[in-house]
Amino acid sequence: MHRNFVEPRSEGVPAIEGGRIRIRSKHAMLYAMALPGVLFFLLFKYIPLFGSIIAFQDYLIFKGMWESPWVGFKHFADFFHYSSFWRVFRNTLILGFYNLLFVFPVPIVLALLFNELRNVMYKRVLQTIYYVPHFFSWVIIAGITFDVLSASGIVNSVLGYFGFEPVLFIQKSEFFRPIVVLTSIWREAGWGTIVLLAAIAGINPEVYESAMMDGASRIRQIISITLPLIMPTVIVLFLLNIGNFLDLNFDQIYNLLTPMTYETGDVIDTYVYRVGIVGGQFSSTTAIGLFQSVIGFVLVVAFNRAAKKYSDGGALW
Repeated sequence: MHRNFVEPRSEGVPAIEGGRIRIRSKHAMLYAMALPGVLFFLLFKYIPLFGSIIAFQDYLIFKGMWESPWVGFKHFADFFHYSSFWRVFRNTLILGFYNLLFVFPVPIVLALLFNELRNVMYKRVLQTIYYVPHFFSWVIIAGITFDVLSASGIVNSVLGYFGFEPVLFIQKSEFFRPIVVLTSIWREAGWGTIVLLAAIAGINPEVYESAMMDGASRIRQIISITLPLIMPTVIVLFLLNIGNFLDLNFDQIYNLLTPMTYETGDVIDTYVYRVGIVGGQFSSTTAIGLFQSVIGFVLVVAFNRAAKKYSDGGALW
């Protein structure tokens, strides 16, 4: 007797039938929700990778990528022989290191503090206050920073009240990096707690109940339960940040930078703006961007391998 054999399929998995792909209705909405994100990365992240070939050309806009002359690693060599290369590269490394050392841990501490608040209304109001700066542009934040730190600003007014001379924070290069760190914390710390609070909310409450029955204090519960259980999420966020180690926030640096602070504030992104955007040297700009991407890729691979070796479930792949 002939029997029709139908191969079992998992629900929600796209199936190829009659030369067409049919998506099971159970997860159709999930695929639809993911589609805009997939299209975003395809259009703005993956397809532009093909344009990286102009880093090895003297790109001429009227000839296009296919007819522009090839020059090999000329633009990379020009960047490395740039008179202020080491100053620009050193400033970028220092600010990237400061972001990892001072800015990255703040959302973790803030999320732990939010989690300890028992008054729901007070917690929501406080979270909203910390979230709001994320929606301010860097132009607004730079303007507020200049007003607060100006000679007649609130900081110098307080210093004058205690008998100190006004300090020109914005004009002194030694204050530029602390200002960048503090403004980064102010704008992004609250927003960065969202993922961490979601990870904390996923912890089984019975674990805390067992710890309380054993006499563990709140501090001990944070150290022994909350931190270890959210550590995979923290490692993933760290890996995502380390990939942008040399790719600093151009809007922030450019709006806070002044001619007096170039010694400590001029970074690769501002150099790219002067050379590539203003100077119209598209090949040089692409070469520098490719250099930053390669460094970020190497760092992500190295730290991901370390995370995979020394942690459980914290690696990206």
